[in-house]
Amino acid sequence: MSVDTATVAKIASLARIRVTEAEIAAMVPELNGILAWVEQLGEVDVSGVEPMTAVIENHLRLRDDVIDADPLTGGGVRGAVLANAPAPEHGFFGVPKVIE
Repeated sequence: MSVDTATVAKIASLARIRVTEAEIAAMVPELNGILAWVEQLGEVDVSGVEPMTAVIENHLRLRDDVIDADPLTGGGVRGAVLANAPAPEHGFFGVPKVIE
């Protein structure tokens, strides 16, 4: 697959990026080089290699989801917060319907 100046101009237009003709001409060989490198990746034999989501194994560090009752640190002030709401409903902020 190769990219020409018309394709680069179209991509820039779709991305709403303003580029000059000189910049487009400079991007054509760069993008073609990137695409050639991606095509080389398709030639690599990966049979027997397990798929992975990351190079380094990650574990989520979760904390207990508890409500802090101290009003200074963020909990137990629902009534005070909703007092400022223009249309509170059932303990939540009421918002106007936006989709019919």
